[in-house]
Amino acid sequence: MPKRRPSSQAWLKEHFTDPYVQRAKAEGFRSRAIYKLEEMDRKVKLLHPGQVVLDLGAAPGGWSQYARRKIGRHGRVVAMDILPMDAINGVEFVLGDFREDAVLEQLIGMVGERAVDVLLSDMSPNLSGIDAIDQPSSLYLVELALDMANRVLKKDGAVLIKTFQGYGFQEVVAAARRNFSLVKLLKPDASRSRSPELYLLASGFRIV
Repeated sequence: MPKRRPSSQAWLKEHFTDPYVQRAKAEGFRSRAIYKLEEMDRKVKLLHPGQVVLDLGAAPGGWSQYARRKIGRHGRVVAMDILPMDAINGVEFVLGDFREDAVLEQLIGMVGERAVDVLLSDMSPNLSGIDAIDQPSSLYLVELALDMANRVLKKDGAVLIKTFQGYGFQEVVAAARRNFSLVKLLKPDASRSRSPELYLLASGFRIV
């Protein structure tokens, strides 16, 4: 078996000693990412009972778990990822890439056009550590999420999308401002301090 590189060993040590990782394990959640969503939702009151929520890049399912709890039995959570995800009670899951027509049609058929209250996206590419590669890949996923929002959001709906600071970031924010009445950038405490990730919150969707 090949030896782990020092950088991999350092990441594993940080990961398993991370208080949010330990808390998620103790509380039965699938990932530490749930605490990012919980903190942001507490601040901006994004999720409410009875809503329809679409969760893109959902695996392993932490955000879907939290959304399911917040929207209650009269709401719906539809989750999607290119990776498999173990079933969550009350969450409908689509496995596939919504850039493919058949998968997109399946997803639209489930949630309906103009039927989603909140679109969540914690999508992130496989990072190489090279900014010239990672930043365009990250922003592309933001653009895909915003395009999906234009298809499925109700009037006055909202999105919460992971993005990354760097080249092209301001253009993405400007694109969101064209279609939403309010745009904010959030950095939850559960985000690792060295990470360039921010979350783009856009609400008051305007149907053009």
